[in-house]
Amino acid sequence: MTVPSGEPSATPSLRSLLTDKMGALAIRSGQIIIVLALAVIVVFALVQLKLVVIPVLIALIIAAAASPVMRLLKKRGMSAILATWLTLLAGILVIGGLVTLIVFAVRGQWDTLASSAKDGLDQLQNFVTNGPIPVDASQIESAKQALIDFATSSQAGSGALAGASVVGELATGAALAIVILFFFLKDGPAIWAFFLRPFRGHRKARGERIGATAVRVLGGYVRGTAIIAFVDAAGIGIGLAILGVPLALPLAVIVFVTAFIPIVGATAAGILAALVALVANGPLVALIVVIIVVVVNQLEGNFLQPVVMAQSLKLHPLVILVALTAGTILGGITGAVLAVPIAAVGWAIIKTWNVDEPSAPARELRQPEKP
Repeated sequence: MTVPSGEPSATPSLRSLLTDKMGALAIRSGQIIIVLALAVIVVFALVQLKLVVIPVLIALIIAAAASPVMRLLKKRGMSAILATWLTLLAGILVIGGLVTLIVFAVRGQWDTLASSAKDGLDQLQNFVTNGPIPVDASQIESAKQALIDFATSSQAGSGALAGASVVGELATGAALAIVILFFFLKDGPAIWAFFLRPFRGHRKARGERIGATAVRVLGGYVRGTAIIAFVDAAGIGIGLAILGVPLALPLAVIVFVTAFIPIVGATAAGILAALVALVANGPLVALIVVIIVVVVNQLEGNFLQPVVMAQSLKLHPLVILVALTAGTILGGITGAVLAVPIAAVGWAIIKTWNVDEPSAPARELRQPEKP
């Protein structure tokens, strides 16, 4: 059957297929798929290069946190290289002193903790065997034998070799982070200015604004979290020392480190402290330790954190949980520590992307007239 003359053809053209509503939706969906694919490729590449990416991120975070010290030393007339060395050596001395104190504390209290742990495990075994839900002693012995067999098996040996390789990677990453931190402290603004050389006008101004915002938010977040972590560690550590819990100083340092992981870090540190108190001092002291941890966390969350973190960017707890999950999957414990500050900086950059950005007519009006 032929189409009568004068009537439009029933077959749609390619142009109409691409310009109607369904075509526009298909094009936009394809663009989204391409962007997501590129994002997946970039994340996969970063994960494969984590031995380099993680030291760079750690050095960047520490450099942003130490930027006020660098500015203060430079205002006093000190050269950049001397201020960098003083800041870097001071940080190394503080961290080295803490590690030395932890080692001596563990060595001095290890025998006491080992004997207390043996007594506590015997009490736990008696409770399990003679408690309300009795367990056959042969089952406990079989579990012990299974642990011994695993410790002496080839799997444990391969696990030890894997642990040795991890230690080597950690040492390499730490050395690389120190070197990168030195250059970030010394030439941080110059490095960012080098990346902004290809840009001009409002694009360059946007890059400068993003750099200043990233340093401000990242440094404020890290410094505020460090203050809160120090208060938590001091409160819980003093409580553990008063109660006579072994390894109070190492546990306080663990509280300080885990406080950089929001929501779950303080809970994990409190559980560890309570377990040590349960094994070494009994259930009553463990209960008191749990109460101390809960009280310190409540005081920190309700009073200290709103004051200290007032100048830093706050994130919704759901965003924090998603960032923690993604960071843990991609980078383990280190990824969990770095995820929240990176998310905070990303959100701050999004908020300041077009702040004070003049429109095209306004830019034309601001331009001087040519003679």
